Amino acid sequence: MPLESITQPKKILIVDDEEPVRRTLIRLLGKIQTECRIASNAGEARRILREEAFHLILCDILMPGESGLELAGYIRSEYPETALIMVTGVDDPDVVEKALELGAYGYIVKPFKVSEVIINISSVLRRQRLEAENRIYQKNLEKMVADRTLKLHSALNGVIQAIGRTVESRDSYTAGHQRRSAELARSIARKLGLAEDRVEGIHMAGMIHDLGKLSVPAEILSKPAQLTGIEFDLIKAHPKVGYNILKEIDFPWPLAIVILQHHERINGSGYPNGLRGEETLLEARILAVADVVEAMASHRPYRPAVGIQKALEEISNNKGLLYDPEAVMACLKLFYEDQFRFSNE
Repeated sequence: MPLESITQPKKILIVDDEEPVRRTLIRLLGKIQTECRIASNAGEARRILREEAFHLILCDILMPGESGLELAGYIRSEYPETALIMVTGVDDPDVVEKALELGAYGYIVKPFKVSEVIINISSVLRRQRLEAENRIYQKNLEKMVADRTLKLHSALNGVIQAIGRTVESRDSYTAGHQRRSAELARSIARKLGLAEDRVEGIHMAGMIHDLGKLSVPAEILSKPAQLTGIEFDLIKAHPKVGYNILKEIDFPWPLAIVILQHHERINGSGYPNGLRGEETLLEARILAVADVVEAMASHRPYRPAVGIQKALEEISNNKGLLYDPEAVMACLKLFYEDQFRFSNE
């Protein structure tokens, strides 16, 4: 049960089996602004603690039945924000060390010295107050960071989508290609069991993986005939162009690298750098599979759509040769077992 406030008066529970000791402590605590409750044994203390919250507990070490040390362990486990001072009639270093190990803030030795009791309790209450204030500050700070992170993430997502729409606005035939490729790449990544943050990065890269096509003349992108060698070379430059646009931006994910590598192939026959196997990021290998499947399944100016079945045959036949085998198997399972379909279908 939490305290309503960390301000005065401070609520203190005194746990001691000796009635004169309890009276003495109440009298001494009357010198500072406190509100006291008493318990004559550990069982009574547990019952009171279930009903009320306290800033500080003064707990005798030697009591009949459950000892003060046992009760201290329970208090530190169940009420970690409550300060605890042990009260002992024997100044035994081993007992004191055990109490401190259990989380006690300090200890008071009987017979009591007024100044020692007040100084110890005032010091502990001050420490308890500062720790409580720090917890509140930390919670507020964490909430503020979480709120700002959420806003930044939302803004980043909006920017990524805007970039994707900008690319697609220049080429009506591939409108939606990036979005659908990103959708499939995200599903493949999840099928592979990747962490959700990594999955999100793959999705983000997919949303803008053809960013570099901004440098390709629109008439080439929409040309309704086979491309010439020079024209195809211009198309093949788009991963490097996209990389150059994004490489200086500190994204939470390696978007620039993924975009640079999404046309590489396992056997080194891809472009722009002819990388082989795991020389490319897994994110890029996943996106490569999604990109091919979506592109083959969709209409292009220079050819009609060949269909999902042909696209799946392409990645299956070239599994381990052109495409990452694990990404291919995950993709095939999505379509054949999970009945995956692009969202516009």
